[in-house]
Amino acid sequence: MNIRIRLTLLFGLLVGSILLLFSVSVYYMYSQFREQEFQKRLRELATTTVRLRNDVGEVAAADLPILAAEQVTIYDDKGHILYSRGQPSGRYALTPAFFRKVLQGETPSVRQGDRETVGVRYPNANGRVFISVASAYDRYGFSKLDRLRNILLFGGLLCLVIVAIAGYLFAADALRPVAELIDQANTISATNIHKRLQVGRQRDELADLARTFNELLNRLEKAFVSQKSFVSHASHELRTPLTVMMGQIEVTRLQPRSVSEYETAFDGLLDEVKNMIRLVNGLLELARANTGFPNLRKHAVRLDELLWQAQSQLTHKKSDYQINIDFDDLPNQEDDLVILGDESLLQTAFQNLMENGCKYSPDHAVMVRLSFLPQQIQVTISDQGYGIPASDLPYIFEPFYRSDSTMTINGHGIGLALTKHIIEIHLGSIDVYSSPGKGTTFRVCLPTKSADSESVALAATAVRETTPFTTM
Repeated sequence: MNIRIRLTLLFGLLVGSILLLFSVSVYYMYSQFREQEFQKRLRELATTTVRLRNDVGEVAAADLPILAAEQVTIYDDKGHILYSRGQPSGRYALTPAFFRKVLQGETPSVRQGDRETVGVRYPNANGRVFISVASAYDRYGFSKLDRLRNILLFGGLLCLVIVAIAGYLFAADALRPVAELIDQANTISATNIHKRLQVGRQRDELADLARTFNELLNRLEKAFVSQKSFVSHASHELRTPLTVMMGQIEVTRLQPRSVSEYETAFDGLLDEVKNMIRLVNGLLELARANTGFPNLRKHAVRLDELLWQAQSQLTHKKSDYQINIDFDDLPNQEDDLVILGDESLLQTAFQNLMENGCKYSPDHAVMVRLSFLPQQIQVTISDQGYGIPASDLPYIFEPFYRSDSTMTINGHGIGLALTKHIIEIHLGSIDVYSSPGKGTTFRVCLPTKSADSESVALAATAVRETTPFTTM
């Protein structure tokens, strides 16, 4: 059952219930009104009859209201019939309790079938008490009640039909924007993922749904473009060493070589294989970063030890690298040096920043400084290298992006993108300042183990707005 039919049924059920309640209420209230009015007429008939009988001695039919199948009977206080007019009294039976209520001054009424009976007490001037009982059939009242019932029944059925049609049209109008959204969504594919949904009504829930869907499309488009760029750049980066390797092998096979020449060719191939392995490892880490590092387990890590380990590994691989770490401003509490994170990932991030600083500096030297803020640790890594042009700064954290000024230096453009993902997954932030010809400074802010998420966000904002960069 589609939404349109369901809305129509629910709307019809709701309105039908209201109509039924209204019709029953009207019928019941009119029935009560008819009964009260007819009993009033019966009391008037009984009172007028007994008064005429007592005052005049006879009752003329012209002096009394005429009711259908009426009967009036006058009793004394002992229950003996003094006067009777109309149909035989055997048509209805009165109980002793009925007479007792009348003698007590009440005006009881009973209904037997279609006949209604009312009794009144009438004391005369001599102190004698009479009981006058009037009974009749309310022909006109019941006919009006039957007429009202038929009107309510057929009118209610007609209203239900009208409500069903109106409900269906109302549901169709209400769901028309949904149908339009479906038609628009069906036209969006990989070839036109930039297209967005348009909604005529801008202030209803469907407009909110369309905006939410458009935001989802924005994220998907970003991921789709990033994936296409990733595949394109990865293919290009992998093709380059493979082409070099194939060229070396083909040149080597053109003619017989000496042992030393073969060794030289194999050394070149080995360098290209190592370069490809580094590229593939970087691609795998970047793919993990794009998925948010599943199965990431954080534990307490001392940041100073982490920096020493990164320095040791880099200087072991590149002996000409100079990495100076400034630990002069250490906190009094060791807990202020402890952060929650994955040690290997954080080491990779800082190692990438240190390696970039050394790689793009003529003296291959960087300075690492630690500073401490409330519930936050700040690490700055500065060099006096070539610097990054201002036009390239917004793109340096994108995968495979490389500035034109660094194309001659070996690299793939993966390290900074991976570093940014690692820092963000640890609830930190990374900023960069660079001046061409003077050097570059990266600033990393990470929350301490005792920090909460709200204070981390406030502290990071305060750092970006108020704390200037410091360079070597």
